[in-house]
Amino acid sequence: MRLLLWRHGRTSWNDRGRFQGHADPPLDDTGRRQAATVGPVIAALRPELVVSSDLVRCRETAASIGLPVRADARLREIDLGGWSGLTGSEAAARFPEEDAAWRRGEDVRRGGGETYGEVAERAFAVLDEIIAEGLPVYPSGLVVFVLHGGTARALIGRALGVPPANWWVFGPLGNCRWSLLRREHGGFRLSEHNGGPLATAVPVPDKVVSIGSGGTAPLPPAEAILPTQEGPTAGDTEPVDLRAQPASG
Repeated sequence: MRLLLWRHGRTSWNDRGRFQGHADPPLDDTGRRQAATVGPVIAALRPELVVSSDLVRCRETAASIGLPVRADARLREIDLGGWSGLTGSEAAARFPEEDAAWRRGEDVRRGGGETYGEVAERAFAVLDEIIAEGLPVYPSGLVVFVLHGGTARALIGRALGVPPANWWVFGPLGNCRWSLLRREHGGFRLSEHNGGPLATAVPVPDKVVSIGSGGTAPLPPAEAILPTQEGPTAGDTEPVDLRAQPASG
C-alpha cells in the first residue's frame, strides 16, 4: 500500500500568515493554480481512492484530481480554537503562555482546541478503516489523502511510531506538496517528504533561484508555482523553535 498525503493549495490566510485550524477560507488564485498544476500529476498515478478533509480548501484541491472524492471531517486541520484567524504575533499577545509552550515543542491545547496527539488518532482512524475495507485492492495500490500541514505531520509521526515529542523533526509541507508513506511488512515507511512534480507545461511567471556560488537559473514551471524548501513556512505547520528542543539519542 502507498499512502500519499497531499496538502491543500494556498489560501489568502496562508499568504497573510494567519492560523487557520477549522476555519474555512477557500483557495486563493495562487492556490487554484497550484492545484491545477499538481492534480493531473496525481491523477496519472491512478489512485484507487481519494479521501479529503471536508474543509473547502482541501475539497477544491482534491477536485483537481478529477476522480471521485470521499470527504471525511477527521482529516481536518487541528482545531485551534481562539487562535484561529490570528497571526503569530497576535496569538503570542493574546495567549502568551500557550504560545511559549507551543514554541518549546509542547503539544499544548491552544485556544481551547485540540492537541496534535488527538489529531493523529482521528486521522489514523481513517487509515485503519480503509485498510479494514480491503483497500487498496492491489498491494502497491495508491490511496490519496488531501489534508492539512499539521494533520499530515501528526499522521506521519503516528504511522511511523515516532514519539510525539519528535514529530517536529518532519519539515513542514508546502502548499500542494506531498509526502508518501509505504506499508510494508505490517508497518509504514516514509518514502518521500515535501515532494512535488519537477516540471509541467503550465505557464507561470519567470522566477529564478540561486545555484552554486551566486549563479541563477530559471525554475522549472512547477517549482516556480509551488513553494520551495527555502521559502517561508506557514505558521500552522512550523510552530516550534527547534533550537529549544533537547538533544536526543
